[in-house]
Amino acid sequence: MNTFLIILNVVVMLALLGILFWMQKKHVSFTKRVFAGLGIGVVYGVILQLIYTSDSDIITKSVDWFNLAGSGYVRLLQMVVIPLIMVSIISAIMNLKGKQNLGKMSLSIIAILLITTAIAASVSIVTSLSFNLTSIEIEGGDRELAQGQKMEERLVDVKDQTIPQQVLEFIPSNPFADMTGERRTSTLAVVIFSAFIGVAVLGLDRKKPQQAETFRGMVNAVYAVVMRIVTLVLRLTPYGILALITKVTATTNPDEILKLIKFVIASYVALIVMFIIHLIIISLFGFNPITYVKKVLPTLIFAFTSRSSAAAIPLNVETQTKRLGVSDGIANLSASFGATIGQNGCAGIYPAMLAVMIAPTVGIDPMSWDFIITLILVVVISSFGVAGVGGGATFASLIVLSTMNLPVALAGLLISVEPLIDMGRTALNVNDSMTAGLVSSKILKENDQDTFNDQSRDLDSAVQV
Repeated sequence: MNTFLIILNVVVMLALLGILFWMQKKHVSFTKRVFAGLGIGVVYGVILQLIYTSDSDIITKSVDWFNLAGSGYVRLLQMVVIPLIMVSIISAIMNLKGKQNLGKMSLSIIAILLITTAIAASVSIVTSLSFNLTSIEIEGGDRELAQGQKMEERLVDVKDQTIPQQVLEFIPSNPFADMTGERRTSTLAVVIFSAFIGVAVLGLDRKKPQQAETFRGMVNAVYAVVMRIVTLVLRLTPYGILALITKVTATTNPDEILKLIKFVIASYVALIVMFIIHLIIISLFGFNPITYVKKVLPTLIFAFTSRSSAAAIPLNVETQTKRLGVSDGIANLSASFGATIGQNGCAGIYPAMLAVMIAPTVGIDPMSWDFIITLILVVVISSFGVAGVGGGATFASLIVLSTMNLPVALAGLLISVEPLIDMGRTALNVNDSMTAGLVSSKILKENDQDTFNDQSRDLDSAVQV
């Protein structure tokens, strides 16, 4: 009987994917198909939850099949991330002209990412104190206690590293190993390696222009091929979102969420406040925030459902260049940097909130200015090199809590709501990288205002056959 029900669930999923395919054949816009995938997935997930239970064997095995579309899509995006970063950054740097300057571009993007991370930490502290959050109120079961012990074991890997040692990890000693994602700082290391190649080509222009031109032609050819691959993968976005959100909705345990509802609400209040601050920053630089939201929503929805800033890089870059009018160089740098530096949600809001919650357990007043200022500084510094994948927030929290001499095991008590909150955090991370790219393009006069204001610009233009 269970086998029949699993087959039935999978058949229904295939039928829903078929609906999205039919919408594509009818030339329904990309944005509408993304929202359709999101809405259908939520409804189907709720139905599965009502018929079965979130931890039933039928749901588990059904979701395993759903992962072929959901996790398969995420893997395809991850497949193209490193090639995209490499050829895009090399191409952007070696084609720099006139007043364009790699240092200015990088400095502007990183400065915005770090400043907004400091603001995010401040928002998190205020929110935590306003909701009077404390880990003392949270009761943990066997699963939570086991997670706490696991976090303490992971702490051994990072607590002995000084800040200079952590910064040293950004520099690639073996770029080919970093291309495999071997380290948590691999993405940033690939960015640095690619930047060196681009700068080398600029230097070669003066000494050996013929070789430089030959290499430039090769890179441009590879860039065209990689962008074609990105196009093919991005066309699968609605299908991936449908499967991903169905999984999340069907497997989330409502009872566990209710136990920690105050923490969940406080987290999303902080995330929403920070998102509004992003819109205020954008408006201060002359961009219409409503237009911005309309154009970035598909990308944020994918980030929300996939919980991976790194996997969102291709869609992030396409949104910035095709819909926001950001230059290729700035878009690629901001998307790449934003996946590893200054993540507002995972490296800003979450670690700061945990620190405020845990501080009273060791006799520290979380309202003291010494604690608050120190926490904000530690959060900003620790935001370098946080991996843009699931688990990045946990790693950031380990660094922050250990630096603040706070126990890390108590953070394991929140494991049951971690996926739910991580979705919002990832969306905020990606939005921050797009904000940094858009604002930097304005500061450096590399923004096409007409593209930003063009309401007819849809990501369909980037994912056509």
